[in-house]
Amino acid sequence: MNVLITGGSRGIGRALVLKFVNEGFGCAFTYAAKEDSARETVRLAHELRPEAKVAPYKLDLCNLASVEPVVERVISEFGDIHVLVNNAAIVRDGPVAFMSDKDWNDVLTADLTGPFHLIRALVMHFLSNKYGRIINISSLSAGGSTGQANYAAAKAGLIGLSNTVAREYARKGITSNVVTVGYVPTDMTDQHFAKELEKVWMEYCPMRRAGTAEEIASMVYYLTTPEAGFINGENIRVSGGLTYAP
Repeated sequence: MNVLITGGSRGIGRALVLKFVNEGFGCAFTYAAKEDSARETVRLAHELRPEAKVAPYKLDLCNLASVEPVVERVISEFGDIHVLVNNAAIVRDGPVAFMSDKDWNDVLTADLTGPFHLIRALVMHFLSNKYGRIINISSLSAGGSTGQANYAAAKAGLIGLSNTVAREYARKGITSNVVTVGYVPTDMTDQHFAKELEKVWMEYCPMRRAGTAEEIASMVYYLTTPEAGFINGENIRVSGGLTYAP
């Protein structure tokens, strides 16, 4: 079994790569810019399973024309892809009144249109195999998040996209689900999650703690197992019980 994971060079994406490799998968993953981080992910994966097939592919999801060639290369080099995890995302925060067209468009392109292009590029491959698992990573911000109109819209749209794919292709052996993530400390949250919001999270999250990338990876992996074969069109929150973004 082989998986394609977007944004696998750090944070939750790296945890996803390591989880799937540890479970015996071949793993292709994408990265946007930091080749050294991608190489580190490969090194860590081979520490877990030296014989594992793990390969990074540079892909900027703001450049939609590059999606299909990368997918074609992945399929050519891995032979088959059975699972797609749309994890990569960017943020360009700001209040609605001052959000530029570029910041709006960049986030919608990378976080929503990019996953659509990846799903579209792989769905015929899944159909030929009569099997496919699609897991899309959303955020509590999908319900609305101050200063993140673009990100919230993209993550909400991802849920609608995923549910539509679930309805269209379930009878063909393809499932599509969303894992909606709460606060998980990563490089991205360190840069964009204000300390005041972190305090609010710790106060209102019923578990009074942040999640871990490994906890997210475990849920995503579970959705690819035979035991999860009847789970389709679901939005599963992994957020410690908090149901909204501060």
